[in-house]
Amino acid sequence: VQLQASGGGLVQAGGSLRLSCTASRRTSSNNGMGWFRQAPGKERDIVAAINWSGSSTYYADSVKGRFTISREKGKSTVYLQMNSLKPEDTGVYSCAAALSSSYGLQRDDYRYWGQGTLVTVSS
Repeated sequence: VQLQASGGGLVQAGGSLRLSCTASRRTSSNNGMGWFRQAPGKERDIVAAINWSGSSTYYADSVKGRFTISREKGKSTVYLQMNSLKPEDTGVYSCAAALSSSYGLQRDDYRYWGQGTLVTVSS
């Protein structure tokens, strides 16, 4: 499975972006999916995750109430709607497919990774 993230760019603080993650095969429609962020000089951490059906989601405390992860059931595309962006949201955002139909909170819980898309939030 190959994953491709898109939708990043430069935005002012308070603005919005919508990231998309598309898989090369429908296999990922049965897997949990996650979005990770790697800020400059920091480790890659989970931002949001969703199970295979979309019925269960997770958000890091830093993005709760501002970001929304979603997917179309049975399809291989996952979205991350990011509102009220802050400079500290800057980083490379990568999507990943989990090892199971659920999702995990650790990098090791994910099998397939996309290359990532850069999000830059200016103050």
